[in-house]
Amino acid sequence: MKFTTTIVLDGNNTGLEVPADIMSALGAEKRIPVVVTLGSHSYRSSVAPYKGRLMISLSAANRSAANVAGGDVVEVEIERDSAPRTVTVPDDLARAFSGEPEAKARFDALSFTNQNRIVLSVESAKTESTRQKRVEAALAELR
Repeated sequence: MKFTTTIVLDGNNTGLEVPADIMSALGAEKRIPVVVTLGSHSYRSSVAPYKGRLMISLSAANRSAANVAGGDVVEVEIERDSAPRTVTVPDDLARAFSGEPEAKARFDALSFTNQNRIVLSVESAKTESTRQKRVEAALAELR
C-alpha cells in the first residue's frame, strides 16, 4: 500500500503519520509490524499510536539511508510484516553472554525492540573501548 505524507518532527522524534484508510487495510491491532519503503530504502518498524496519531518511527539512520529529512513530503510504501523478528547478536556480546547465562536468558525474554536497542548500542560504538563499555552496560542491565 502506498501513500504520500510529510515527515513529522516532534522534538527529538521523527516519524510518518499513517492515514486512516491504510490503517483500516492493515488491521485493527494497536501495534502493527510493517515493512516500510522510502525510495529504494526499506526497513522494519511498527505502526503505533503516538500523541493521538498513528505513526511509524523514522530514525536518523533510516532518514540518512533514504536521503530524507523532517518536513519532506515523501511517498511511502508499507506492507504488513509477518516474518519473525529476530536480532543477530554480535560476537563480543555473545561471548559475554556465554559466561552469564542468566543475563542471556533475560535478553532472550526481551521484546525484539529491546533486544535490538541493546545490539544497536553495541554495534554503533566507534571505538573498541566504547564497544566493550556498552557490552558491560548491557550485561549490567540484564543482571
